[in-house]
Amino acid sequence: MPGKVAKIGSFSDWVGLFDDWRKEIGVNQDDVSSFHFDTLYGAVETGDIQFGSYKGRTKWENLRQVPTQQMRDALMNMIVYQGDTEFASVEQQRNLFESAPSDWDRRALTRVMIEEMRHGWQMCALLIDFFGSSGKVEAQKMLERRAFENKRLLGTFNVDIDNWLDFFTYTDFVDRDGKFQLQMLKYSSFAPLGRSTSYMLREEAFHMGTGNDGLRRVVEAGVIPRWLMQKYLNKWISSSYDLFGTDHSSSAHWAYVWGIKGRYDEPQNQETADLDDLNDYNRHLYSETWREEVLYSPHAVQPEHWTMGREEVPLRNRGATR
Repeated sequence: MPGKVAKIGSFSDWVGLFDDWRKEIGVNQDDVSSFHFDTLYGAVETGDIQFGSYKGRTKWENLRQVPTQQMRDALMNMIVYQGDTEFASVEQQRNLFESAPSDWDRRALTRVMIEEMRHGWQMCALLIDFFGSSGKVEAQKMLERRAFENKRLLGTFNVDIDNWLDFFTYTDFVDRDGKFQLQMLKYSSFAPLGRSTSYMLREEAFHMGTGNDGLRRVVEAGVIPRWLMQKYLNKWISSSYDLFGTDHSSSAHWAYVWGIKGRYDEPQNQETADLDDLNDYNRHLYSETWREEVLYSPHAVQPEHWTMGREEVPLRNRGATR
């Protein structure tokens, strides 16, 4: 960042870069180019901070109200990482249009991409509107990094998705992780961030449904061999576990203390948080949730048809920095 000069002075300037980015990566089809992107804020459950050292105080509406620079930096970092994953996923999926199994799948892919772009747009709006020149620099850099150049901030989002089994598994499991991350940010002590996640969470549900329905159709067709299904399940479930971050994370510890990012089940969980185990706690909730929703729901393909069964998918290096 030292010596880096932002080309943008306003959000309108950033929108020009956003338009150029869509054309450059090859996803500016008619349905995308005609879509009206907007910044959307929903409601939060309460105006008071719900956890951490500032619990009970009024949530912060602007950066001046955030008590320390260290807290402001951590907050901006959370927003940058979230936004980076949104644009990265579009880049990962950019080559799937021509191989869509059906018109319905092509339309679903288009909707998923549009909504991921809007999520990135939302995070960049926060950066530009609330974080001054540093926020503008980070919003610009978000459109300069490329997943296919291995430049995105988290390794999971530098991997091309080059077929539809890959895509269905990714959206079912990685977008499920996205739901968890957004839900934890929904409780944020920074009110504009919490309000930003309301619409994002609604949209994320469609992405998960697209993946789950796609996998159901693949399994029921009985054409793809089990070993190949296993390959993609292992790939993306283990990646999703990694995205919860390292064990004993100091960044997760302080994000909770400062009220920036809570546990997935924060409002319902009355137990004192184990600050040394936050990432692993949320990772285990994720594991329980996907098993319940993917394997055991009334509408799911029955467990015996999945090569996953009830076995654990091993964690890899847990290299994420969340």
